[in-house]
Amino acid sequence: MAIKKVLLTDAQWEKLRPLIPQRPRSPRGGRPPADDRACLEGILWVLKTGIR
Repeated sequence: MAIKKVLLTDAQWEKLRPLIPQRPRSPRGGRPPADDRACLEGILWVLKTGIR
């Protein structure tokens, strides 16, 4: 089991959420978009660790 470390607190996420544009749903269907917070935390993790 993986241990999840919090890189982004709930208060920080609430400040950033209005800055992320809403994506319209595709009329053709398809895969739902990835979670914005999870993607941002992934970006922050890469920047923090320096992994390629």
